[in-house]
Amino acid sequence: MILVDEIKRELGELAPEVTDLADALAIERSRLRLEELEQRSADPAFYNDTENSAKVFAEMSELKDRLESYHKLQEKLSDSETLVEMLSEEEDEDLAQEAQDNVEQLKKMIEEMRLVTLLTGEYDANNAILTFHAGAGGTEAQDWVSMLYRMYTRFAANHGWNVQVLDYLDGDEAGIKSASILIEGHNAYGFLRSENGVHRLVRVSPFDSSGRRHTSFASLEVMPELDDSVTVEIRPEDIRMEVYRSSGAGGQKVNKTSSAVRLIHEPTGIVVSCQTERSQFQNRDMCMKMLAAKLYQIKEREHLDKISDIKGIQKEIAWGSQIRSYVFMPYTLVKDHRTSYENGNVNAVMDGDLDGFINAYLKAASKGELQET
Repeated sequence: MILVDEIKRELGELAPEVTDLADALAIERSRLRLEELEQRSADPAFYNDTENSAKVFAEMSELKDRLESYHKLQEKLSDSETLVEMLSEEEDEDLAQEAQDNVEQLKKMIEEMRLVTLLTGEYDANNAILTFHAGAGGTEAQDWVSMLYRMYTRFAANHGWNVQVLDYLDGDEAGIKSASILIEGHNAYGFLRSENGVHRLVRVSPFDSSGRRHTSFASLEVMPELDDSVTVEIRPEDIRMEVYRSSGAGGQKVNKTSSAVRLIHEPTGIVVSCQTERSQFQNRDMCMKMLAAKLYQIKEREHLDKISDIKGIQKEIAWGSQIRSYVFMPYTLVKDHRTSYENGNVNAVMDGDLDGFINAYLKAASKGELQET
């Protein structure tokens, strides 16, 4: 028997949280800003500057999404309050169950919106560039990269984000040696920056006829896509460019010319590649964006005044300090070593169910409770 008084109590505690979120998300300010942008876009001269109009439309889309999400939250609260009022007049088991379900959904919606308020980083709202690298272990590690690649593209699809392949290098026998993708969506970098690091897999290898258990490693690097408003000074003499023929997944040729581009930043040893655009110029432009994002991250991390102050070869990611383990045998468990959050449903995680891990990271980071790996 569902206790009606308990439902009322829970709802009474949630109502003030919905009100507080309006302030945290700047709902009223967002509404006024949207009205301002809509008036500006109504001016025929607005479309003369295509670059600026694109930025305005992107901001309008983000504001509309925020306002719509908060409106849905208010509606869920109102529906729940109506059900509780009906229960006060007549106790009904089915009605009580519906009210309980509504309250649980309301809790989840509040939690999701509260997490958005934790995305306060300068580039959290930006698109994200993900670069995958196989660790030592040949085919085992390369197959693990292909599994991670699929997991993050599924995660992006689950959130309605677009995925663009930037670079893709097939494994020797199976899997992927390395790959880079651009995930386009509001707050993509803010959520995915928690995934930066080494990922460890434990399973019975499908490539080992003896059926032995293997441990494989792969690294994931997550960077924000920087727009033209961020200036990163890179000296032309510090860059070495290599060109090669583009190839897609499975060795399929993208085109017959040497349009793929690889840039090597000589002072740091950082290498970036792009092969998915049609022209060498476009691929080089994307490589420069990726290189700028990497160098900017290093500069900020090491608190340097300028890019030229970065000294020494920069390793992609330090091996041996994995952020998360994915165990398929002898039991099934995915565990994040920074937050201790875990999920026993490995298949769901590999299908892109990463929200629990990301949410736990954002909460722990906001409280300064992340554990060292």
